[in-house]
Amino acid sequence: MMAKKILITGGAGFIGSHLTEHLLKQGHAVDVVDDLSNGKPDFLNEVRDHPRFQFYRGSVLDGKLMEELIRKNDVIYHLAAVLGVKNTVRDPLKVIEGNIDGTRIIMELAHRQQKKVIFASTSEVYGKNPNLPYHEHSDRLLGDPSVHRWCYATAKALDEHICFAYANKGLPVTVIRLFNVYGPRQIFSDYGMVVPVFISKALNDEPLPVHGDGSQIRCFAYVSDIVRGLELAMAKEADHHAFNLGSSDQVTILELAGRIKTLTGSRSTVEFIPYAEAYGPGFEDIPVRIPSLEKAKRLLHYVPQVSLDDGLKETVEWYKAFLET
Repeated sequence: MMAKKILITGGAGFIGSHLTEHLLKQGHAVDVVDDLSNGKPDFLNEVRDHPRFQFYRGSVLDGKLMEELIRKNDVIYHLAAVLGVKNTVRDPLKVIEGNIDGTRIIMELAHRQQKKVIFASTSEVYGKNPNLPYHEHSDRLLGDPSVHRWCYATAKALDEHICFAYANKGLPVTVIRLFNVYGPRQIFSDYGMVVPVFISKALNDEPLPVHGDGSQIRCFAYVSDIVRGLELAMAKEADHHAFNLGSSDQVTILELAGRIKTLTGSRSTVEFIPYAEAYGPGFEDIPVRIPSLEKAKRLLHYVPQVSLDDGLKETVEWYKAFLET
């Protein structure tokens, strides 16, 4: 692939920083814009002095800045978003503004200049559809709109509608639905990301908080596999398509807690927490979330390489070093 000039929104975050490093290694030039509400400057330390890298602190809601950055780049990865189920429950208006308004601005500016856009969506858009695995054309099934838990899924689905509306106008855009990504730099926070929560608490021999009974099934995907999939999405064959990116490794949340306890040698116990206590009344969780990766394999040649055990080992080692700093 020819070297390109690439803009990554949210590029100082968990996935964005890994994508930045990877694309620079592949010979591309990378601009990152991030308001650092989620991202960390330290995540870009390895590339800060790279001759093909530039960082801009700013918001995707800043139309003037985004117009300047989109004009000078060939491809836009739009990763910036308000993250996490807990943030969704706590402040749904922030989710709507940060996700929908930012996407609308980027798509309009990219359309004016005919720049390729790769949009990071989420498996949340499928809601609680019981028909598994989720294919890219699976129906969406959501709960009562008065339950804030569904705000994030709705906002990201509306983002996708914006993407496909511009695709109908001729914009080369690809939608990537990410399934439960984990790995180094996904730090413990109140966003509700289970892997860093379990690891950080296990390393301190603190109870591991399992919501509900822990029978929920997920397929966790290691960040290097996701980054490779995002790179593959630059191909012209990906234009105007949505793709699931994730893993086929299935595990219950309770099993995940056990694996992390074993890997860390932790004396932690498991603490079962009712959903109402964790998220407030009316919260609904997804019992099983499994992606179909057939389309991504067929059109993008995407095949995840890192097993859950290997990925967890790498993540635990990173977390040990992180907690010592």
